[in-house]
Order: sequence, then structure tokens, then C-alpha cells
Amino acid sequence: MAKIGDMALVLKLLAGLVVGALLGFVANESVMNVVVSVRHILGQIIFFLVPLVIVGFITPAIIRLGQQASKILVAAVLLAYVSSLGAAFFSTFAGYLIIPHLTISSATETLRTLPQMVFQLDIPPLFSVMSALTLALLFGLGVALTQSETMSKLFAELEKVVSWLINKVMIPILPFFVGLSFMGLAYEGSLTRHLPVFVSMVALVIVGQFIWLSVLYGIGGLVSRRNPSQVFRHYLPAYLTAVGTMSSAATLPVALECARRSPVLSRTMVEFMIPLGATVHLCGSVLTETFFVMTISLILYGTLPSVGTMILFCVLLGIFAVGAPGVPGGTVVASLGIVTGVLGFDATGVALLIAIFALQDSFGTACNVTGDGALALILEGVFNDNGQLGALQTPSMTEHS
Repeated sequence: MAKIGDMALVLKLLAGLVVGALLGFVANESVMNVVVSVRHILGQIIFFLVPLVIVGFITPAIIRLGQQASKILVAAVLLAYVSSLGAAFFSTFAGYLIIPHLTISSATETLRTLPQMVFQLDIPPLFSVMSALTLALLFGLGVALTQSETMSKLFAELEKVVSWLINKVMIPILPFFVGLSFMGLAYEGSLTRHLPVFVSMVALVIVGQFIWLSVLYGIGGLVSRRNPSQVFRHYLPAYLTAVGTMSSAATLPVALECARRSPVLSRTMVEFMIPLGATVHLCGSVLTETFFVMTISLILYGTLPSVGTMILFCVLLGIFAVGAPGVPGGTVVASLGIVTGVLGFDATGVALLIAIFALQDSFGTACNVTGDGALALILEGVFNDNGQLGALQTPSMTEHS
């Protein structure tokens, strides 16, 4: 059943990508008026539920971790930061070796503007993603350390409700959201006009992302003494969802399903690290932004940043990435202050960075999401080597078909 469900989701996502892109090339303004409106509504529903997913999964996971919760939480956040920092340093090293030998045009073309929505329905979340994360962490620690049975039962029931919302609401609408997103990109011209200009840069960072994922999963296998392929091979649906949504937050329900199917990850660790990683672990986006800022610096300002400047930028970027929102372009938005302050980018440099970053944002997000599985594997080796957390597992969510 699990394999059939995986394949069905993969096919739906691929269909959304292909059909959406093809329709976007031929759609007229009237059609796009409706498309933009529907996509907005679907996105509003997804992002309304995301904070609830975080609270509904992270809090019970922390409670189940019990007295180890605070120790594992600190280790998980530090691990996410170290992963992002390592990705940034790896990208910097590669940048100094590769970028001087590239010939990349900085010319950009004006994209066709998406039409206005014919109907706009705003559904603001009850609280932001960071508020949800803070709430989940504090309540989880509080309930775990006070051993409150009533609150433990309450959050266990909340987990069941959120699981139903994921399976019956979020996952069914994701393929449509992905398809409409790609339809908009095709209509704007992003898929045909900008890609040829920066294809070499995008290709290089995607290769770099897979190299970094190999490093993370290799470390995970060594630390946990488990086969990392038993985690990685389940992540195709999550990777494709992230490619389509460009959002770690929107991909969260699929990522949870993928990680749960791994036989070497405990449910408790999955429900703790995967939602947390969707917010604090952005290794792919950090790797990409680092390489891009170096390239843009050479294109616009005639020189690569100094080694000292890049070290400072990487250290700060890793910190900003921990707090970046899990939405499209979140890493760039969160780091604009250091892009201008540390690297000295002007308005033209910032605009070019945002434009190029948008071309690969989906793949950077996919790297972020897939990397969360490696971090969960590392934490299994550090905190669950004897399998104690496995005894705390609860029945898995009802599988979607």
C-alpha cells in the first residue's frame, strides 16, 4: 500500500508540473485571472494549516521524548546550523575555484506580469510559523518536564486531528497548487526567458546540492550505523513536492509521510526533526545563495568578495537561515541585511540576486527538505542508538492513496 501511495503521489505531482507548465505557455489573460485566484486560495489554505501542523506534531514529539527533550532540541538546532554553515563554506570554496572561469551574462528580460485576481480570499494563519515553532517548543518542554498527563493527552488528540487535516485536505490539494504555480511561471516567461541566461549557474548549484546531500547522508550513516539509503530512497515524493511548491512549510506533510516510511527512523524522531527542520534547516538555500552572491559580485562589481568577508557572511547567513520563513525565497528575504551590509550590494545587486535565486528556489527547497532526513538519521545515532525511542512510537497516520 505504501509503495502504491508513493507512486500515486509522484504521478500526481509530475502531472501537475508538466500540465501546468504546458497550459501556462498557451493560456490567455482571462484564464490566468482565474488561475491566479484559485492558486491564491489553495495557498491560503495550505499556509493556514502549516502552523497547526508544527504545533500538532512537534509538541507531542517533544512530550514523548520526555526528559531528553531539551538536550535533543539544542542538538537538533545546532546540527541544522552546522549543516547550513558547512554548505555555505563548501559553496564558498567551490566558488573561488569555479566562478573565475565562468562567462555568465547579467542581462535580464522583463517578465510578463500576472493579471490581477478576479476573486481574493485571504485566510491569515492564527499565528506565524516562528510563533508556532516557539509555542510548540515551549509547550512541549513544559509538558515533558512537568509530566502533565492531561496536557499530554490533549496534544495526543491534537496530533490525530492534524493528521486527518493533512491526509484529507493538504495532500489532496498539493498537486493542484503545484500545477497552478508552474502555470504562472510559464505564463510569466520564467521557464523560457531567464533559464537560458543563468543555466550554468543553476546547474552548478544543483550539482552542489546533491554533493552536500551525499555528505549529510554519509555522515548520518556513519553516526547512526544504519544504511542511509533506507531514508533517502523514500524522499522522492517530498523532493518533487518541494520543487513544485518552493516551500519547506508547504512540503511538510509529504516529508513527514516519506520519513515515516523509513525503517531506520523512529516515529518520535521523525515527528520531532522533520517539522523542526522545515523551519530551521535550509542547507540547500544557503549553499545556493552563497554561490550566487559570489557570482553576482564578480559580474557587477568586478571582483569576488575577500575570504574574510565570505567567512563572516557564511557565519551570519547560517544564523539567519535558522530563522528564515519556510516560504519561497525565505532565505534571501531574511538575509538581505547582510547581503547589503557585509557584501556591499546595491539595489541592482539585490534585484539580480532575487531574480536568479527564484530560478532555482524550488531545487534549493527540495535540498533543504531532503536534508532533514539526514539530520533525523544523525540524531537517531546520537540519541536513539539503543532503540529506546522506538518504544515510544504511536500508530502511523492513515496513508493517503
